[in-house]
Amino acid sequence: MHFDHRRRRLLQAGALATLATALPGFARTQDLDATSTAEDATAGLDLRGRTIVVTGCTSGIGQETMRVLALRGAHVIGTARSRASGDAACAAVDGRATPVVLDLADFDSVAAASDTIRALDVPIDALVCNAGVVLDDLEQVRGIEKTFVVNHLGHYLLVRRLLDRVVAAPQGRVVVLGSGDERNAPPGGIQFDDLSGASWDARYAHSKLANGLFSLELSRYLADTRATSNCVSPGHTRSNILRNVGNRYRDDARSVQQGAATPCWLAASSAASGITGAFYRDFAPAPQSDMQRDAAMAARLWTVSEALVGDWMPG
Repeated sequence: MHFDHRRRRLLQAGALATLATALPGFARTQDLDATSTAEDATAGLDLRGRTIVVTGCTSGIGQETMRVLALRGAHVIGTARSRASGDAACAAVDGRATPVVLDLADFDSVAAASDTIRALDVPIDALVCNAGVVLDDLEQVRGIEKTFVVNHLGHYLLVRRLLDRVVAAPQGRVVVLGSGDERNAPPGGIQFDDLSGASWDARYAHSKLANGLFSLELSRYLADTRATSNCVSPGHTRSNILRNVGNRYRDDARSVQQGAATPCWLAASSAASGITGAFYRDFAPAPQSDMQRDAAMAARLWTVSEALVGDWMPG
């Protein structure tokens, strides 16, 4: 127990890759790199008996994450904004996948989805907060900038409503999809004084910074449990996330099979057991901005987020 506690503190502080070599099973990651796929990252895993929630299962990284984890034997609960799209995505999986309707921009929908998942009455071994949106123009939900609502607030509420189920698992994990773009957030970081988005842009970067800070504060919240929380950058991946901005992908964009690799690894691999409070890319700790490591900003974001969704929080 003493070793586990020390390791937790080191990784929460953003340990470098050289420190990560001390982790059990690290040697098994040596054959994994930026070219590895989700199937490579989960090769040999037997996930039978595990329940894993993946948001945004109908396309891109979420679809591939669901497919591969189900292929390895997990019961995957895949969320989608419509029943039809969720049914189709889960029906295409070789394994057990259950669709749940979830619209992250609608807090009533988040509450209903969490109730549906809770009704299964099983521990959640991993909760992969994958779904996201990129918008060209300013849109708002309840007066709050929509990218922040969808990418952060909706997931914050979902995690809080399901957190006891994650903690109940033998080693529950929350994996939040972030981005290296967090470093391009507006000056000062989270715009607490104007969450409407009216006075700033860099909306996607702002939401990704929120993802990283939420994951960091969640790891502290879970410090006295077996559960962990990590943020992961999948890298520039050719998926559907840029559908609202013209699908402008760079020539070096990676495949969804590659983009889903590290999220799957963090969600299910024994080599990732015990890692918490970290920001990962390609199976190793990744560089991040000072803002994303700002403990005070992370704590404030947690408090503000809780107040914004307070009417939908569990009693």
